[in-house]
Amino acid sequence: MNCRHCAAPLRQSFLDLGHAPPSNAYLTQADLSRPERYYPLRLWVCEQCWLVQTEDYADSGELFDADYAYFSSTSSSWLAHARAYAERMRETLHLGAGSLVIEVASNDGYLLRNFVESGVPCLGVEPTASTADAAERLGIPVLREFFGEALGKRLAEEGRQADLLLGNNVFAHVPDINDFSRGLKAVLKPGGTLTLEFPHLLRLIEQVQFDTVYHEHFSYLSLYSVERVLEAAGLRIHDVEQLPTHGGSLRVHASHQDDSRPRSASVDALLSTEAQAGLRDPATYRGFQARADRLKNDLLAFLLEQKRAGRRMAAYGAAAKGNTILNYAGIKPDLLPWVFDAAPSKQGKYLPGSHVPILSPSQLDEVRPDLLLILPWNIADEVMAQNERIRQWGGRFVTAIPCLEVK
Repeated sequence: MNCRHCAAPLRQSFLDLGHAPPSNAYLTQADLSRPERYYPLRLWVCEQCWLVQTEDYADSGELFDADYAYFSSTSSSWLAHARAYAERMRETLHLGAGSLVIEVASNDGYLLRNFVESGVPCLGVEPTASTADAAERLGIPVLREFFGEALGKRLAEEGRQADLLLGNNVFAHVPDINDFSRGLKAVLKPGGTLTLEFPHLLRLIEQVQFDTVYHEHFSYLSLYSVERVLEAAGLRIHDVEQLPTHGGSLRVHASHQDDSRPRSASVDALLSTEAQAGLRDPATYRGFQARADRLKNDLLAFLLEQKRAGRRMAAYGAAAKGNTILNYAGIKPDLLPWVFDAAPSKQGKYLPGSHVPILSPSQLDEVRPDLLLILPWNIADEVMAQNERIRQWGGRFVTAIPCLEVK
């Protein structure tokens, strides 16, 4: 296998999670009687450009189909994050009625709704019908296509170039990262601003966030690798922010190569931090498998202990990251009988692989679990605040990443 960015041969493995179904392929009752597709879930690191990437066995059309069940608006903290970003960018870039904001992978309109409300023209690009429908109901125009160089050039030829072009948690999801980046270059207006948010590889390694690995994530990104990819497409990073979202993310600000904006000192400072942390040292990647296995084994041992003690276990959050850890650990409904999730699109279905049934949070009072495992640990505070009532019957919360903890 060769690197998806620079085409160098891939020789350094990073993580092998065996075989798993696509993490967002939730099942209906009827699906439980049909064969389920599994794909290898392995990561490699390129020792030339240091892009970490999956072996690609699943195609994007299957991963992001019409029934895609991830809706960004389910999380109140994520809505607040999007609102703060929109207000800041509108003020900083002086966006108004004559501007155009384009979001690639606009999902259910969680972010662009803020620009619609303030009268700034916008356009969403979103291939999944379920989320695009939700965005259009908010008055957001949506192109139902996968984004790439061809679409970027077409929009530019139509005179639709972006003053602000953004992509939140999409850069890691594209199988052809070079084609995608050339599309960003094409659709960005001269003098325009591009921002990309993505989970930071450094935090994944530091906090053993191996559950963020799943087929929909084709790439695992450092600032160094992203700068290499964008530079090859004719774009340059002029600023970077470190964010707490998704367990630790970066937001890069980029522009055309000839843009006059100065490069912030934060860019070179973070590149230096990554180098000191060993992100360009093969030894850093060789030791990660054992660390992930220890966390997986700790969770499995904990669940077995609770079952032997007669305690009632359940999980909260039918999240993709939860599916990764449950499937790697081989956890089934005998150890974890239920998972609760606030997204109506997931309720009444079953987790892929483990087949744990997904219930509404309103049913917590019926089940009354002794321990509630929070699978999306990155929003643990939000989940605990929303479900504090479990403490009335002595219930407690559990997280497994970055270490097993009962709260």
